[in-house]
Amino acid sequence: MNTANFPWLTIIILFPIVASLFIPLLPPSKEGSTGRWYALVVGLIDFAIIVYAFYTQYDLANPELQLVERYAWVPQLDLNWSVGVDGLSMPLVILTGFITTLATLAAWPVTLKPRLFYFLLLAMYGGQIAVFAVQDMLLFFLVWELELIPVYLLLAIWGGKKRQYAATKFILYTAGGSLFILVAGLTMAFYGDTVTFDMRSLAAKDIPLNFQLWLYGAFLIAYGVKLPIFPLHTWLPDAHGEATAPVHMLLAGILLKMGGYALIRMNAGMLPDAHAFFAPAMVILGVVNIIYAALTSFAQRNLKRKIAYSSISHMGFVVIGIASFTDLGLNGAILQMISHGMIGASLFFLVGATYDRTHTLMLDEMGGVGQQMRKIFAMWTTCSMASLALPGMSGFVAELMVFVGFATSDAYNPTFKVIIVFLMAVGVILTPIYLLSMLREIFYGQENKELTSHEALIDAEPREIFIIACLLVPIIGIGLYPKMLTQMYDATTIQLTAHLRESVPTLAEQKLTPAVSLKAPQLAIE
Repeated sequence: MNTANFPWLTIIILFPIVASLFIPLLPPSKEGSTGRWYALVVGLIDFAIIVYAFYTQYDLANPELQLVERYAWVPQLDLNWSVGVDGLSMPLVILTGFITTLATLAAWPVTLKPRLFYFLLLAMYGGQIAVFAVQDMLLFFLVWELELIPVYLLLAIWGGKKRQYAATKFILYTAGGSLFILVAGLTMAFYGDTVTFDMRSLAAKDIPLNFQLWLYGAFLIAYGVKLPIFPLHTWLPDAHGEATAPVHMLLAGILLKMGGYALIRMNAGMLPDAHAFFAPAMVILGVVNIIYAALTSFAQRNLKRKIAYSSISHMGFVVIGIASFTDLGLNGAILQMISHGMIGASLFFLVGATYDRTHTLMLDEMGGVGQQMRKIFAMWTTCSMASLALPGMSGFVAELMVFVGFATSDAYNPTFKVIIVFLMAVGVILTPIYLLSMLREIFYGQENKELTSHEALIDAEPREIFIIACLLVPIIGIGLYPKMLTQMYDATTIQLTAHLRESVPTLAEQKLTPAVSLKAPQLAIE
């Protein structure tokens, strides 16, 4: 068998989607046990195929698209099934398989309409991988939209008391942002002498700067909603506030990363001249994300909303890394996405496990439960240390790379860099304050007799320990040896950074030119 020509990505995308269609045919079982085992086996098989394809077919030194497949789908519209992966997408495809499989295991306690729940979970599995793999702009828009439907239903049916409000707000924000993808994508496709939806062909089009700016702004709104970037972030705390643990894991672990991936792939990769113009504004937005969300998280009394704002804060480093114009900064942005995908999933899973025992999310109603739930306390402490970027864990390496990458960038004047680095440092200081105070309020201090007398505060069960262990192994492994991950995308980021710098005359000539002179901090050093 010639595995080089095997349709790996098509199988990886379609297998969980097709498998989900057979869930209604499964024999009935008590509390949906057949459906949960079926979904878990499907997830494990698909993840195994992803790992095998990466191990045997992916060349770490090749910065170009690999595992490329292209089939004519609707020739009249020039719509093709075009998929491929490179250093930007392959790590996220692996992350998607990893987090979704663990989310399926985390969904074990679901008893309300279990078949529908696992059907949506598997359909979402394939849709998320498709977002990272497709190389056709129109197809990208379709899978981006289709992926929203399972999330909406998972929120609207299995969410908390305000689930309808949260689900509606989610769909309004994300679907509204998607319209900008459609308009900008169609505009790029029809611009010039040829009509094409192929992403590489779109990136090669000679689009003037003024037109690029409008396209870049449209994409920034669409992907800024998903990342999310202030002030387009307000749907996320509401969605997290009502979601269940497995949906939390998918939101924090994968959905937010779709926005960061698209910003790199399309905004930076396809519109480099406009990226040079927008870069200082993106750096400022990234700092606002870090500081504002950290302060807001500190003020939250609801545990889910506190972790949700923490996620928004961490995504600010991704935005700054994308706008750094350095290999190190861009590498740090991608590493931060992967790292936060695992750390965020672990924290939200623990939020769900804690709520299952205490039946409350309000920090004021907790306190002193560490004695009765020692294993959960240990897992909370370890995952919180990872989130606050403790050295030896992946979050520390990612944020350090963004820090150093931006601080050493020759794309900004020194005064601007000093101010931004100082504000980033303030955000880093705020993170342990709100995380450690959260741990203190949950586990330390005076035991809440009213809580402990009414609730059975049993400690972690083996399934929960296994899920957290699976997440902590790569978090610590990457923290100790980051090259195991960065080598997956080094070649691609080096090529992309060189492309971005070529589009900025000041970085090539080391002198200011009107092409990138901005009212905000000037791009390039004198």
